[in-house]
Amino acid sequence: MADVTTIEIDTPAGPIDALLDTPDGPEPWPGVVVIHDAFGYGPDKESINRQVAAGGYVALTPNLYARGGRARCITKVMRDLLTKRGRALDDVLAARDHLKGLPQCTGRVGIAGFCMGGQFALVMSPKGFDASAPFYGVPLPRQLSETLDGACPIVASFGARDLTGRGAPEKLQRVLDGKGITNDIKVYPEVGHSFANKLPAQPLLRIAGFGYNQAATDDAWARVFSFFGEHLRGRA
Repeated sequence: MADVTTIEIDTPAGPIDALLDTPDGPEPWPGVVVIHDAFGYGPDKESINRQVAAGGYVALTPNLYARGGRARCITKVMRDLLTKRGRALDDVLAARDHLKGLPQCTGRVGIAGFCMGGQFALVMSPKGFDASAPFYGVPLPRQLSETLDGACPIVASFGARDLTGRGAPEKLQRVLDGKGITNDIKVYPEVGHSFANKLPAQPLLRIAGFGYNQAATDDAWARVFSFFGEHLRGRA
């Protein structure tokens, strides 16, 4: 597997950096835009990008914090997420379009995201993606039913001990089922928020109900790749 490469992608507000990784083997492959959590796209996102590529997808993680300091960027990106418009959403769409324009991409593109990125994966699910994989994308977007009008198929993963996500899996399931949107939603009983991210200060995070869990992570990714195999590759 090749190392993750840092590239620049064009957006309406100017170029931003992004992490790109391509699979081994014969091309072309479907693509996946990976949206980082509030911590940004450090080493954890490099390993996730690599994992997505190892699954047989061109993986692209745009740096949503490319324009200034992290504190200022978090505020702006979260505002864009809340209002469902702005530069951050444009950056995600630019990442999608970059993948679609690559000769090694089939043109079918999914989206996956973690925490804040999981919220983006839900908000962007009706916007030209072929499958969406939010990991603990809570709190759920406001006006959820309206937000998910025309959404692509969604495979979502939650932790039962995630205090920020109480009732979210059930609500998401009701909305998706009501709209007839194909979905796979699973709640992992023994884990909390960020169970699929290797973040700094793990012991403190576990006390607060966060923390990485290998078994839940492995199961969630197995479900995501099976779901993506069906909806991005057309493999039942």
